[in-house]
Amino acid sequence: MTENDQVVEGGGPRSRAERKANALRMLAEEIDVWVATADSGGVPCLMPLTFRWDGEAVWLATRPTNPTGANMAANGLARLCLGTTRDVVHIEGTVRAFTAGELPDGVGDAFAAKDGWDPRQDTARYDFYRVEPVALRAWGTVAELNGRLLMRDGTWLV
Repeated sequence: MTENDQVVEGGGPRSRAERKANALRMLAEEIDVWVATADSGGVPCLMPLTFRWDGEAVWLATRPTNPTGANMAANGLARLCLGTTRDVVHIEGTVRAFTAGELPDGVGDAFAAKDGWDPRQDTARYDFYRVEPVALRAWGTVAELNGRLLMRDGTWLV
């Protein structure tokens, strides 16, 4: 068993509360997240992006002309995935796009402080995208598939 295998003492699955705590830890500590979007024709796009969790939503930054940015701005939806195949946090969310000038106070500075990159200082234009979780699932192995839904309609179930 590796450190990424997520089971509790005795070999059983983690409780839903333990999975929620792990998901919140990953949201606070991880640097990058996989972002899945689709265009109006349903063509998927999957890209890793730096992110910041503010306790309520995930903030992303990408160029508005990139497929990921264009897709999020056009349809207002994204799916995010953190972790490994043995420790998955899967988020479905609604998206609101912001130019750098439209950001709420403190968001740009907090985003830049997380990993030392400030999209506002780049020579190319970067927009910011606030992904508000609607559903969150977390699981490790098959033993944790039951009860993996931890958030529905933006409300924690745990």
